Amino acid sequence: MRSVAPLVVEEILNAPVNRVWDAITDKDEMKRWYFDFAEFKPIVGFEFQFYGGTEEKQFLHLCKIIEVIPDQKLSYSWRYDGYTGSSLVVFELFEEGEQTRLKLTHEGLETFPSETGDFNRENFFAGWTYIIGTSLKEFVDKTK
Repeated sequence: MRSVAPLVVEEILNAPVNRVWDAITDKDEMKRWYFDFAEFKPIVGFEFQFYGGTEEKQFLHLCKIIEVIPDQKLSYSWRYDGYTGSSLVVFELFEEGEQTRLKLTHEGLETFPSETGDFNRENFFAGWTYIIGTSLKEFVDKTK
């Protein structure tokens, strides 16, 4: 399988780094802009799962925390129950004055099955662009 460049989405958020960190690591805050996790702890080795997708088709996401550097970096594996492939999601935070630059990297998308089109790079790009650029951005702006 050929390796492809990771998907990268960057956004400047109108909130300090610690506020953005809370938004991406506190399960009660995450359910307001991201997904509703039964449990989530930013601890290396912690495993969590959630359903996501469209109204017509939901996928069980299986994830495991890989790296945690408070206020700087959160990484976790991302795969789907019943499907081949495994990927890595990395949130990186950079202080820029009163704002935070968030860089999201999702690598390994090419390992997912391509037959159905559900796991196309374009779908991930559209999803992450909305999640980071609209949902998270509006959430931290309203709650800072």
